[in-house]
Amino acid sequence: MEDCIFCKIVKQEIPCADVYADDKILAFLDIGPIAVGHTLIIPRRHYPSLWEIPGDLAKDLLLAMQKVGRAMMEVTRATGMNVVMNNFGSAGQVVPHAHWHLIPRVEGDGLFQVAQKEYESREAMHDLARSMKQALG
Repeated sequence: MEDCIFCKIVKQEIPCADVYADDKILAFLDIGPIAVGHTLIIPRRHYPSLWEIPGDLAKDLLLAMQKVGRAMMEVTRATGMNVVMNNFGSAGQVVPHAHWHLIPRVEGDGLFQVAQKEYESREAMHDLARSMKQALG
């Protein structure tokens, strides 16, 4: 995509601090990190979101995340990690090129925590599950 910042990084039109690269995947440090070591993993080819990524590439992306994540935790001495992917603007996706955030964490770092919600009832939860199963076909 012509004006995609990640595509420009892939084409080396914009520099990055890369930590991993192969013919399908690029990983680099986030320019605005949530924590030191915050890394982005992207497919080199432009896919707007998770839904367009082919299954064989998804496997390669997962293996790269494992490899990069282990190295990141070792180097940063993190004791945990968030793996986050935002899809579409309403979910916080700023760059419309599929990408994952690997964010190193340590106990008590004060970074975001996700608050759990409750369904109004067990019946409402099961109704939603049935609707989702039907949507799967």
